[in-house]
Amino acid sequence: MKNLIFRFLAVVFTVLQFAGCMDFPSSEYDLKLPEAPEIWVSVFGQPHWRLEWLDPGGNKRTADISPGGGKKVELPVTWANPVTAWPYWPGHNLIPGFFKPAGGLFPFDVDGESLILSWKAGLDTVFYWELASAYGQNEKKIPANFDWQRFRELFTSGDLKEDVSKDPWLIDWQFVAEKTMSSNFDRRRLVPEKTQPMTIPVSHGYWYGTSPFADPLFFPENETPEFQIRSGVNVWFSAEGILRVSDKTWVFTEFK
Repeated sequence: MKNLIFRFLAVVFTVLQFAGCMDFPSSEYDLKLPEAPEIWVSVFGQPHWRLEWLDPGGNKRTADISPGGGKKVELPVTWANPVTAWPYWPGHNLIPGFFKPAGGLFPFDVDGESLILSWKAGLDTVFYWELASAYGQNEKKIPANFDWQRFRELFTSGDLKEDVSKDPWLIDWQFVAEKTMSSNFDRRRLVPEKTQPMTIPVSHGYWYGTSPFADPLFFPENETPEFQIRSGVNVWFSAEGILRVSDKTWVFTEFK
């Protein structure tokens, strides 16, 4: 993935050079992180954050922020640029990537000298990285030139199904990115990823997912909980512990 991203950046720089932007001007922005969902904080405490962004040299940078901390980053101002913030809780072995991120897109989310990160824009930044990863399928398309404004409007236009408008993380964004690069973007692909049901003998009651937009699951006492499993690692948590599921394997870690 890293090599593909660097190839994508090389093309971006070439385009900008022909446009006369040889010096790649940059500015520093103070990142404004969103509040974490109340249920996440009540169970795990305030999150740490793993930041990802592109510096003026086109290098992918990362940094970690402790709860209550802040960060300023220098961004190139000649093209659309993603800043992703992954919440994580090292004390519970919940590494970056398990929970869905917040994020911001330059220049759309700039407010003065700040870049405002939000849960809605976290989706935009992940799709940006997925487009960069799939870039080799069509070297004429550059994620920085994608119509991000129109893309955002899709989720408030009423043109998408209600479930994905409410929780866009139901969509397989890697698949959408690959299809976008190999052909064209098509909103008809914005549908929930297929899942497989799995009954798991964990406790009844409420279970919460890793999307900030997802409604909790509720299982009554006389019902064996059934979870819808997607590809990769699936994570849910309750007041009693954390459930991790991958393919046909699951592990429940009880809170001590």
